[in-house]
Amino acid sequence: MAAEERCSLHSFTGTVIDFMAGAMGGVACVLSGQPFDTVKVKMQTFPRMYRGFLHCSLHSYRQDGLRGLYRGTAAALLSNVAENAVLFACYSSCQQVTRIGFGLDEHAALSDFQSAVAGSLASVASSLVLSPTELVKCRLQALSELRALGRTSMETHVWAVVREIVKAEGGRGLMQGLTSTWLREVPGYFFFFGGYETCRTLLTPAGGRKEDLDAVSLLVSGGVGGSLFWLSVYPVDSVKSRIQVLSISGPQPGFLRTMATILRTEGVCALYCGLTPTVLRAFPSNGALFLAYEWTRRALLSLASTHPAPPDP
Repeated sequence: MAAEERCSLHSFTGTVIDFMAGAMGGVACVLSGQPFDTVKVKMQTFPRMYRGFLHCSLHSYRQDGLRGLYRGTAAALLSNVAENAVLFACYSSCQQVTRIGFGLDEHAALSDFQSAVAGSLASVASSLVLSPTELVKCRLQALSELRALGRTSMETHVWAVVREIVKAEGGRGLMQGLTSTWLREVPGYFFFFGGYETCRTLLTPAGGRKEDLDAVSLLVSGGVGGSLFWLSVYPVDSVKSRIQVLSISGPQPGFLRTMATILRTEGVCALYCGLTPTVLRAFPSNGALFLAYEWTRRALLSLASTHPAPPDP
């Protein structure tokens, strides 16, 4: 096997490992924080219905039971698994692009700032798979409120929502909110990866390596990164949720017009409605995401190293 072929195989194996590890991270993120995310979406979309986090949580539980708080989990799993698999698979490629952009050697270690730039670039691709799956998730999560307002009578499963969107709006309807998703993801993932890598650097003991950090350090680093993500872009996410859920009644104005309408009619506070459950969810769920990602990646790399490429013929 020629050197170029070995390099290509190594690169492909690394991408597959990152893809699989990212998918496992997405599963961990959803399972650890879905009820909080459901309450967030309800409060963002219908802020006048609820007095706060506890009121929304209790009302949802009394109306639909625990099952209601987990409504949209299948879509959330699809959304997060797809997003994180693509995100982390693209992350390594975007690290190479970042090295080129900063004039570094192809094997040079990136600074925490440069890693943040690479993560921001990777989010451009992951948004393409995230936007349609998150659209379905948000509509399922707000289904009780939409029914109460007489805006829908659709069934409570993923394919019923997809079928209704395609029937009413065509295939393009599944990309409703893509611009808002990019506006959230690109700056958000700068802080996400930047916070994660900076925290890992601070927690790495003198003479040690980031790659050898223990579970607690990974949980804390992931939690910090996730918290910075949401604190930096939460108003953008509120506008995105509003567009995606309310588009069930017909085409919605663009991002800027929707934000201007919210500010004019409801005030700045409406853009931060649902922040409490988001902050409560962000630290543990993103800590779980990165812990699952790193541990899966380490296991797969170890497995790959026990099956090296065959020697040149």
